[in-house]
Amino acid sequence: MQITHYGHACVLVDTGAARLLFDPGAFSSGFESLDGLDAILVTHQHFDHVDADKLRTLLRANPDAALVTDGQTAEQLDGIDARTAAPGDRLSLGGAQVAVVGSGNHAEIHRDIPLVANNGYLVDGTLLHPGDAYTPPGLDELATLLLPTGAPWLKVSEAVDYLRAVAPRTVVPIHEQTLANPAMHYRFFDDLGPAGTAMVVPDRETAVTL
Repeated sequence: MQITHYGHACVLVDTGAARLLFDPGAFSSGFESLDGLDAILVTHQHFDHVDADKLRTLLRANPDAALVTDGQTAEQLDGIDARTAAPGDRLSLGGAQVAVVGSGNHAEIHRDIPLVANNGYLVDGTLLHPGDAYTPPGLDELATLLLPTGAPWLKVSEAVDYLRAVAPRTVVPIHEQTLANPAMHYRFFDDLGPAGTAMVVPDRETAVTL
């Protein structure tokens, strides 16, 4: 499996049988010219996870790609058709099997801010993009976790505890564009994460094989 990080929450996952792009949002770049996508998956409605103008450009270049979102996000994508999904659903996308996981809700930012829907996506049982939530996937073993690193809704101790709870073989930090110095957080993951977990920090827009 190859992944390419386009900054923040946007990641291209190439399983060899499917090319899946996650969260083409406003804090990410370099993905706009991609083609040959089997699916575009959006975890939730926040602008750092989906930019409608960039999404339209992607869909024009990938007319056969499925667009998968939660129901709330689909309602906000004016004029863009999307396939809606929720935790418990299982999707066949290209040659990949994607399970929709999580509690269904975004992590709490503040008690006075209403929760929005959030989908986590588990690809072929091996790679998890949790969106903006720290809900363990309930697996005995996970190969790769895309770990949200910095956001208004999290602190580094919660990120470390989630990493420990999931205990993947490989962790790839994402969702880092709100931080002035993401490497400081990566150091905590390396020092405090599970003994059996290796951390991979890809160069932006550079494919790495996991």
